[in-house]
Amino acid sequence: MASPVRIAPSILSADFARLGTEVEAIEAAGADLIHVDVMDGHFVPNLTIGPMVVKAIKPHAKKPLDVHLMISPVDPYIEAFAEAGADGLTVHPEAGPHVHRTLQLIRSLGKRPGVVLNPGTPADAIDYVIDLVDLVLVMSVNPGFGGQSFITSQLRKVEEIANKIARSGRAIDLEIDGGINPQTAKQAINAGANVLVAGTAAFSGGPSKYAANIAALRG
Repeated sequence: MASPVRIAPSILSADFARLGTEVEAIEAAGADLIHVDVMDGHFVPNLTIGPMVVKAIKPHAKKPLDVHLMISPVDPYIEAFAEAGADGLTVHPEAGPHVHRTLQLIRSLGKRPGVVLNPGTPADAIDYVIDLVDLVLVMSVNPGFGGQSFITSQLRKVEEIANKIARSGRAIDLEIDGGINPQTAKQAINAGANVLVAGTAAFSGGPSKYAANIAALRG
């Protein structure tokens, strides 16, 4: 039986002046995880937040903080984000010389390790780390900015990774991030994704719309 689809709203699209309140509101509306996009202006062309913001929102979040580290080098910051309250830490193979070692470090800190694949990164990049991860994230846009259009070729990658996960026999989440709306959510779920990251589609319209937004993504 397929695992139920979970929605991970990205706080990148929240009102940053009210971040704690926004986290509480989106959780009350049915969010399963809170997705935190960390960008360094170097690995990706944008700057967002650091460990202090994760620490600040942690008391407002009952659901796990799903922290996507788009930073390079990534290793020097793993411990700081873990201490700040991240529940899962997801890293790019390109963000350091030893992704295997990075994933071991995340696990050693008691956090859920994840690996994330950019649109141009092939599915087989996970082959020798699949035994170390609890989550694989497929980027369906190039990372760095919200509001981009869905890259449909990534659906084939999701299917390929879903098959790899099935063969591994391990309970690994398959997450997708980028251009997710009610239409692309359905395509992603059909391809095998069970966690959907949504920014604009989750937070648009303000708190009174959040529950309807999340329900629409579940299909």
